[in-house]
Amino acid sequence: WILLSADYSQVELRILAHITQDEYMLAAFARDEDIHASAAAKVYGVALSQVTKAQRAVAKMMNFATSYGVTPFGLAQRTGLSRAEASDFMARYFATYPGVKRYIEETQALAREQGYVETLLGRRRYFPVLKTTATSAAAYNLRQAAERAAINHPIQGTAADIIKLAMVRVSRRLEREGLRARLVLQVHDELLLEAPLDEVEAASRAVREEMEGAMTLLVPLSVDLRSGKSWYDAH
Repeated sequence: WILLSADYSQVELRILAHITQDEYMLAAFARDEDIHASAAAKVYGVALSQVTKAQRAVAKMMNFATSYGVTPFGLAQRTGLSRAEASDFMARYFATYPGVKRYIEETQALAREQGYVETLLGRRRYFPVLKTTATSAAAYNLRQAAERAAINHPIQGTAADIIKLAMVRVSRRLEREGLRARLVLQVHDELLLEAPLDEVEAASRAVREEMEGAMTLLVPLSVDLRSGKSWYDAH
């Protein structure tokens, strides 16, 4: 028997592209570009082939941190940029991805107005603190944290919904095809299975098709599949 590791590739960024419908982000995924290098190229105004590792690293951090409502101070802490450099980078990033900026502002306003936000499948997270009017520093900090969480929930929450749909689909598919392969573990955006050696090809095909078909977005879901005698070897 062998372990199969099936990991969604950049699922939260794909969900972000779908939700924001940002033109440039959708186009980058459609071209199957390295999304972090693509962001760096656009923000720094260089050709994709000229993006440095350092530039890509900052863009990668910003891509992921966007869904957590990152501030210039937070980005500076994560990247080693000065606060002024981080602020400038964020301004250029949001100019590059206006759909992302619009999503953040609209989601914060919606959370304040109705007290909750939803995943693409309608799973809600409530933020009663946003309805409070207390003016203390502690209350302000709580509201700021809630607004950041409100930005994140539709993205990370939808990723959680998708992996659960995938588990159901994969389990049913394996049973339907009479395979002995079986789900062992789910870790964030990854499913881990064990399969007999003579089923690796059939199980891999089934897992990829069911995971990538779990939800239809404006950009395709993509799965990285690896195998090994141990989880370490599979990675």
